[in-house]
Amino acid sequence: MFTGIIEDLGTVESLKPTDQGAVISIHTSIPVAEISIGDSITVNGACLTVISKSAGRFAMDVSAETLRCTGLGSLKPGSRVNLERCLTLGKLLGGHLVSGHVDGTGRVVAIKPEGDSKLFTFEVAPEQARYLVEKGSVAIDGTSLTIFSLKDCNFSVEVIPHTLRCTTLGFLQPGDSVNIENDMLVKYVERILVAREAARTPAS
Repeated sequence: MFTGIIEDLGTVESLKPTDQGAVISIHTSIPVAEISIGDSITVNGACLTVISKSAGRFAMDVSAETLRCTGLGSLKPGSRVNLERCLTLGKLLGGHLVSGHVDGTGRVVAIKPEGDSKLFTFEVAPEQARYLVEKGSVAIDGTSLTIFSLKDCNFSVEVIPHTLRCTTLGFLQPGDSVNIENDMLVKYVERILVAREAARTPAS
């Protein structure tokens, strides 16, 4: 479990294909002494497991399914990535509950400056848009943001200067792809309601 509050803007050193997917190596300013083998860390919102570490860097396995459902496969040496370690009981929940299980990718439609902030508009598939709620939460490349407006499959978020400086959002351009995780609470509510409706429907 994560919060969507990014800890570090890491740099990809390598992404090497394997028979099962890939292995990604990332340079980080997070103290490696505080990272253990087996720890969960989100990389652009995708929860991955640390398999090795050395001074200033760590490596993680990326499954074939993760490569299919996210944009991690397009990363190259030098790409910047959002990093967050998993939530602990003593950590403030400054964003919202994020699982690190990316629902799919979205596309940057427009970026509009608003003072020192920027208004981003993204487009997602209909099956993702159904879980978006105006004034609700969404994780974009692992960053917890509030939906400013919503119309069909397009939604907008306001990104403040601090977030632009400290995450990959500051590097985005129209047309770029991002990882999207919808608010898990919305999906749980839908699941409960669907099951309840099915239980009420008489069998034919």
